[in-house]
Amino acid sequence: MNAQTAEQFIEALGKLEESRDVEAIVGLYAEGSETGNIIAPEKYEGRDGARQFWTIYRETFGEVKSTFRNRIITDDRAALEWTTEGTSANGATVKYDGVSILEIEGNQITRFRAYFNAGDLGDQVSGKGVKDKGEGEKVKG
Repeated sequence: MNAQTAEQFIEALGKLEESRDVEAIVGLYAEGSETGNIIAPEKYEGRDGARQFWTIYRETFGEVKSTFRNRIITDDRAALEWTTEGTSANGATVKYDGVSILEIEGNQITRFRAYFNAGDLGDQVSGKGVKDKGEGEKVKG
């Protein structure tokens, strides 16, 4: 993978988050790809699987924006560290950090996995609150 492909992924994710355009991100995937994260135990396979995965991701949120802090990129892999902020579909405040790992052949994603604190995100999406990192207490969202 090269830096250009990583930037295309970040740009396509931005389009998905801003305008719900799933096709830009799906177009980066290889037909035999696998997509998933820590809370999706099944593998989403191929472009259709990527489309389903990213549609579910976007439907989880009302407003959402991811900001990328670190990009570690080699010829065929990337690790992207991010913070995602916004609101859940029911309006609760959401903010969580994670890392996405992309495996690439040519210029296409062959495998995508995202890792984050699933319990914390689940509490936020359900409206139980956002953990205040300074105090360790929950703040209602």
